Amino acid sequence: MLAYSINSNFIDIENKEIYPVEISIENGKVISIKKINEVVEHYILPGFVDAHVHIESSMLVPTEFAKKAVVHGTVATVSDPHEIANVLGKSGVYYMMENGKKCPFKFNFGAPSCVPATAFETAGAEVTADDIDELMSLSDIKYLAEMMNYPGVLFKDKIVMDKIEVAKKHNKPVDGHAPGLNGEKALQYISAGISTDHECFTYEEGLFKLQHGMKVLIREGSAAKNFEALIGLLEQFPDMIMFCSDDKHPDDLVVGHINLLVKRALQKGNDLFKVLQAACINPVKHYKLDVGLLKQGDPADFIIVDDLQNFGILKTYINGNVVAENGKCLFDTEEESVVNNFNIDEKKPEDFKLKLSTQKINAIEVIDGQLITKTHAGKILFDEDGHAVSNVEEDILKIAVINRYFEAPVAIAFIKNFGLQKGALASSVAHDSHNIIVVGVDDESLCVAANAIIKEKGGLSVTDGQQTKVLPLPVAGLMSTESCETVAEKYTALVRSAKEIGCTLHSPFMSLSFMALLVIPSLKLSDKGLFNGDTFQFCDLEVKE
Repeated sequence: MLAYSINSNFIDIENKEIYPVEISIENGKVISIKKINEVVEHYILPGFVDAHVHIESSMLVPTEFAKKAVVHGTVATVSDPHEIANVLGKSGVYYMMENGKKCPFKFNFGAPSCVPATAFETAGAEVTADDIDELMSLSDIKYLAEMMNYPGVLFKDKIVMDKIEVAKKHNKPVDGHAPGLNGEKALQYISAGISTDHECFTYEEGLFKLQHGMKVLIREGSAAKNFEALIGLLEQFPDMIMFCSDDKHPDDLVVGHINLLVKRALQKGNDLFKVLQAACINPVKHYKLDVGLLKQGDPADFIIVDDLQNFGILKTYINGNVVAENGKCLFDTEEESVVNNFNIDEKKPEDFKLKLSTQKINAIEVIDGQLITKTHAGKILFDEDGHAVSNVEEDILKIAVINRYFEAPVAIAFIKNFGLQKGALASSVAHDSHNIIVVGVDDESLCVAANAIIKEKGGLSVTDGQQTKVLPLPVAGLMSTESCETVAEKYTALVRSAKEIGCTLHSPFMSLSFMALLVIPSLKLSDKGLFNGDTFQFCDLEVKE
């Protein structure tokens, strides 16, 4: 690589200064940074890092995710591949790493800690402590990914503790996942060696965890949005805060990434250097990433922005190479192979019929923009044959989870706040086991939407009772091999169709995908039945008199 130099205003984050410099780059490294006495345009600073993201949630393979992320000034991610691991086991982790290496972007993967996430659902694979030991021995694996089984930590479950010990043996950090955990239980969780949490949803929860040594990731994804609740913590804890997206759908990725959190934080009056420390510096130091921080000898990973108000990304560099300029990615990717685990036949409307002894039921109550749910004591209806059906007028709809790994009875419950007036939505993206999840107004629509996905061996679908639209996701039933723009366009059309049949949620498919996530309170549905995330056990659908 030829040597070159750049003159720009250097945002020296750690020393809290801005001054004009000449930065010399050679062989992908920063050779020198010299102050100069001249007026220069634009600003140079380290690239952004997403401190916690599931690439699979973008519905893109890593290389296609990277092509859009670099446009927004992101040079690296801390990526938990537990979505594909739940489908394919450790081979899915290797798939993600190998695909990621086919582009210059700096993916930093973790070893999934909770596959399956719980014993109360059917996943496609298991990742054992021995698997984690194998993965942890690789330099490409930087950490033990989010320990979602916080009850297992609190009760010192042997399998859980063995996995944490493997991470300690390899001197790699352990990521946390403990929504709402506070007080003595939170202290127990932290004392096990868990160093971060991206699941705080109140200021008080984040403050408690920060005060006791845990680093807090401020998350703003497509469904879970905690920026407003937590950004006030940055002023007091600038060295312990990071920014992350966790789960970001392709339509949102087209618009922006970590750069949007930086701009929002600045618009709220936060200190520039503290904001950039969270966006650029803290993830690199915490996870010991091979990502440059614009210091002599560092890899030349940096961005150039237009000014300190707009923060428009002009150029993104990785290892000294320009990878994006003026909104365009400058590298190409090759077509990727398809891997999957999908082993069921199409369903019949009869598979969704349900007999109950009472109209009073415990329904899942969706909270728009949150992963947590509530329990709603609702009332369903019966058809002429005595089968339980949706109560559309009360917005209590039938929801089902279908095991996609082998033939099994369909799990059925009810859900409130989707707002559908007709038809159904279905998805094979259903955290964390990624069985098929479907919500609809009648059994025929539920069946049509589910079968559209079964036929494609993965995807998202909408039916209005007459027409059915599908976004195929052939890679593990989670990802497409197409470009971000193409997938975003198809996804946006599906969301529009969902809202045309009455869905009132901001991100219908993202919200739907979390209705089977048992480790997030309160009420969820697995392929084995209705589950209470507060008591961590199955619960009755019927409300007993």
